[in-house]
Amino acid sequence: MSKLMVLYEHAAGYGLFSVREFEEVGVLLPQVEASVTDVSRFNQIVKLISFSPFKTAVTALENINSVSEGVVPEDLQLFLDTNITKKKTTLGVAEPKLGASITEALKIKCDHTGAIPEIIRGIRAHFANLVKGITAENAGIAQLGLGHSYSRAKVKFNVHRVDNMIIQSIALLDQLDKDVNTFSMRIREWYGYHFPELVKIVPDNLMYAKVVQLLKNRKELTDEKLEALEEIIMDTGKAKAIIDASKSSMGMDISPIDLINIDMFASRVIDLAEYRKEIAEYLKSKMTGVAPNLATLIGDQVGARLIAHAGSLTNLAKYPASTVQILGAEKALFRALKTRGNTPKYGLLFHSTFIGRAGTKNKGRISRYLANKCSIASRIDCFSENPVNVFGDKLRQQVEDRLKFYETGDIPKKNIDVMQEAIEEAASRVPAKEEKEKKEKEEEQKEDH
Repeated sequence: MSKLMVLYEHAAGYGLFSVREFEEVGVLLPQVEASVTDVSRFNQIVKLISFSPFKTAVTALENINSVSEGVVPEDLQLFLDTNITKKKTTLGVAEPKLGASITEALKIKCDHTGAIPEIIRGIRAHFANLVKGITAENAGIAQLGLGHSYSRAKVKFNVHRVDNMIIQSIALLDQLDKDVNTFSMRIREWYGYHFPELVKIVPDNLMYAKVVQLLKNRKELTDEKLEALEEIIMDTGKAKAIIDASKSSMGMDISPIDLINIDMFASRVIDLAEYRKEIAEYLKSKMTGVAPNLATLIGDQVGARLIAHAGSLTNLAKYPASTVQILGAEKALFRALKTRGNTPKYGLLFHSTFIGRAGTKNKGRISRYLANKCSIASRIDCFSENPVNVFGDKLRQQVEDRLKFYETGDIPKKNIDVMQEAIEEAASRVPAKEEKEKKEKEEEQKEDH
């Protein structure tokens, strides 16, 4: 009859437990579930065979990192070798990946189904009672310390290459666009009662808000403000047209308190619009640091939207080109699959200038080709240690050549030749970049001293 043992990985160390009456436990699962909450009943089923404590917190972190990735660490391998006879023994584990690794490395049969999850749940609940020398308080401190160390190790990143800032920036940028447009419409409606003719003369949202802030009461508008109007509108003819229209406007009179509120609201909209420009510049700088090739290929905002939609640059790098092509058009894709209609040719890539420049019959072809190049660019950005935008330039030129090929029939360069050129150019740029960074660090150190 097969003997069942259960491996439990705790923050304090590895525990190996024997389970009595394996066949009955496997069949009578409800009785096992009931016994989990009762220590005395649970002790009749599960007994501790051996416990191997971690020597240091660093060892605990190394082991837990290996276990989380499904790799058998040396400490665990030695522990299992010492305490398990491989014949007629089944080892219960919580993680199927770890079980597969143990079976491959140590030839021990592993299982994670049936009553094993309930038994592990019971061990977790009564661990302090099952292992001598460990109290509930000690176990909690060990778990908290290891939890903090594990979390810190997982979120450790290079601050210059963190893509979640890009995700937040593009989301904020889109929200600001919506808000500025909504608020601008509110100013047009609000001030339109007083000066309705201004909307046709100044169609631009930001410019309209600035003009409103300058004009205030149209009845007080004189030729003295012509120069200030010209500075805002950058057009002498339009500035004169505004002054002429103010003299014969059919708008209603407005009270000073209303003008004050309109002026305050206009200044808020102008500030928002200026902040939107700053965020766009910030996004550009982050994309240059995190994904320079993707930004060079399709632009900062489209590249940022792809990263945001995928969840991270790493996720985007893992996607095949076919997924990148329709990223953002998932609803249309599933609707087409359901109705057996035509599937979408592009999603977020539609905002790229290449799609707009392509002819109607070539839009799908250039979209597929562009998605392929975006997939390559994202992988280079994600996995290269010293990202430079050389590959983005070359990939962009390839897309340009492909567009030309569709229009004129000129055969573009082979991909292997282009990539070879890019590799050579990137290799020459990286040492120069490293030398520049080294000089900057030396200068900073001198300033600190």
